[in-house]
Amino acid sequence: MRPLPLLLLRPHLPPLPLLWPPLPLLPAASLAAGEPVKAPMPGVVLKVQVQQGQAVKAGQVLVILEAMKMENEIVAPQDGTVAQIVAAKGASVESGAPLVILA
Repeated sequence: MRPLPLLLLRPHLPPLPLLWPPLPLLPAASLAAGEPVKAPMPGVVLKVQVQQGQAVKAGQVLVILEAMKMENEIVAPQDGTVAQIVAAKGASVESGAPLVILA
């Protein structure tokens, strides 16, 4: 006899809460003009390494994104200035979501 799945044994229990509830991101209309640096995969923002107005070089780490239990460094694709920081520490982001806007 096969054991019953856990859901069938305890259907009266509420679903498990999310570990990291998504934090709201800025609406697209409020983004500064410039080149967005987007998340390459869904994950959680662990650390923002830059500040608004800071000059950055190509390859400089902008954000550390945790995905699949790994820390991924999101780097600047080109030289520029940080026009806006879109995602905050602890925010859950989807693939393609803007993290930082470079001018």
